[in-house]
Amino acid sequence: MILVTGATGAVGRPLVAALASRGVAVRAVSRDPENAGLPAGVEVVAGDPSRPETIAPHFEGVTAVFMNSRAIRDATAAFADLARERGVRRLVALAAYNVDQDLALQPSRYVRDRNRECEAAAESSGLAWVSLRPQVYAHMALPQWGGQLAAGDEVAWPYADFAEAVIDPRDVAEVAALALLDDGLHGTKPVLTGPAAVTQAEMVATIADVTGRPLRLRESTVVEFADLIAAMGLPPELAASFIARYAAFEGRAPELTDDAARLLGRPPRTYRDWAADHAALLAGLRPA
Repeated sequence: MILVTGATGAVGRPLVAALASRGVAVRAVSRDPENAGLPAGVEVVAGDPSRPETIAPHFEGVTAVFMNSRAIRDATAAFADLARERGVRRLVALAAYNVDQDLALQPSRYVRDRNRECEAAAESSGLAWVSLRPQVYAHMALPQWGGQLAAGDEVAWPYADFAEAVIDPRDVAEVAALALLDDGLHGTKPVLTGPAAVTQAEMVATIADVTGRPLRLRESTVVEFADLIAAMGLPPELAASFIARYAAFEGRAPELTDDAARLLGRPPRTYRDWAADHAALLAGLRPA
C-alpha cells in the first residue's frame, strides 16, 4: 500500500492515477475526500497532513509514502517520525531544485511550501528515501496569470525575458511513481527539468498560439507587481521573493538536466506540450 499526500494537487492527482494504472494499492489523503474525484479503486481517506495525528490511522499496511511539502507544511519532521513509527519503509519527498538556495530566493515558501524541510525530514528519517527536485512547474501559468487571462489579452509580469526550465507536473508524477516503486533510486535527489529553457514572454506567446488569442506580456514595474500580488490576496513577501529571485538570476541560463529523460525513458514534455494539452482550460480563461 502506498500513501499519497497532496493527492488532489497538480502532482498528486497524476501520481495517484499512475500508481492505480499499474495495479498498485493506493491510499490517497484528502481534506475533502467526498469531492476528491480520484480513480475508481483508490482508497480516499480524510486527513490533514499538516496535523500528522489525523493521518496516524491511515499508515496501517503502508510501505511507502509520498510527502508533499505544501500539504504537510511545517510538520514534515513529525510526519516522517510518525511514518517510521508506524512501519513505513520508504519516503519520497517532493522538494524543489532551489532547496539549497537562500530562503529569500524561494517564493513558494510564502505559499506554505516547505521544500527544504521536507527533503531533510525524509533524508534523516532512517528509512529508504528519495527527494525529487523539480524546476518550476508548467502549470504555474494558471495561478499566476489566470486572473489576468480571464480579464483581457494582456499579462503584466516583471522580467519578461527571465527563463525557466519548466517541467510538466505529469512528468514529475511519473518519476514519483518510479521512486515509490523502484529500489534503484534510494538516496538520490534527481533534479527534474523540462527539455529547454523558456522565457516568460515565450510562455505567454505559446499560450496565445494554442488558444488563438492575441495575448501579450507587458513587463510590469516592481510597484505594479507588488500591487498585483496583493490583489491576488497573497502576502507581500511573495512579491519581494519573486523580485529577489529574478534579480539574482537574471541573464543566467537555468539548469537543464537529463534526470527526467533518464528516469522516464523518454524526453520530458515541452512547455508547448503542456499548453496544448490544456488548451481548452486556458481558452476558457477569457473575458465574459
